[in-house]
Amino acid sequence: MKTKTVVLWEGAVAPYTEYSPAQAQPSMTGYVAEGSVGAVLVCPGGGYGMKAEYEGVPVAKRLAEYGITAFSLDYRVAPCHRLAPLTDAQRAIRLLREMGYRKVGILGFSAGGHLACTTVTHADAGNPDSADPIDRHSSRPDALVACYPVVSMGDFTHIGSRNNLLGEYAEDIEMQRKFSAELHIDKDSCPAFVWGTVNDNLLGDRHLVELVSAYARAGVHVTYHPYCHEPPGHGFGLADGDPAVGNWSHLACKWLIGQGFAK
Repeated sequence: MKTKTVVLWEGAVAPYTEYSPAQAQPSMTGYVAEGSVGAVLVCPGGGYGMKAEYEGVPVAKRLAEYGITAFSLDYRVAPCHRLAPLTDAQRAIRLLREMGYRKVGILGFSAGGHLACTTVTHADAGNPDSADPIDRHSSRPDALVACYPVVSMGDFTHIGSRNNLLGEYAEDIEMQRKFSAELHIDKDSCPAFVWGTVNDNLLGDRHLVELVSAYARAGVHVTYHPYCHEPPGHGFGLADGDPAVGNWSHLACKWLIGQGFAK
């Protein structure tokens, strides 16, 4: 298991750099599992204002322990253009495909879960005419792991995440709908593993219910693990040793192996 850091736009300027020059070179850092045919992009949470370290590289390491290459995404956060985080995630997925991985998944926590869901619902097939071979690859994930995710930017959203992501467009209904994943899951969306707590003290359970329901309506496979945690909380990360939610990462890794991500 080898650690590796990859700059997303090596030798070039990342799109939207003018909006956040202090975050000019987003990157991903993680663990390469020898023989892994799949790779997972991990998006830590932080309300689009920061990135929680415990939801990043340690999670990538857990995946690698199960034989799945995984990278934690250092995506741009406020202040930045509203499309910068999504652009970073799409670029990372294309880059992992250029590196030769046959399956590429995405896993995210809280606002990073929103980024993961948005990456699923805003996927494209790539640009076959691009001079950059990385941009010729599809940005569609092959699997989604959504961990206590922010799903909607609508009336039951997490206000801080919405304000940080959408900025001056935070109250724009059309923009809210564009970034509300529950409105855009369809038959072409990738399979999903969704977990969270039904008594989440930050988000409640509606984000989970809306995402799982959208998958059910679309007829796409979804595995759902709702937990109840006492005391109520949010931001559990790996939660190793927690009797209520501590098995989630092992279940998710086994699910990804079932989706063909290991050797």
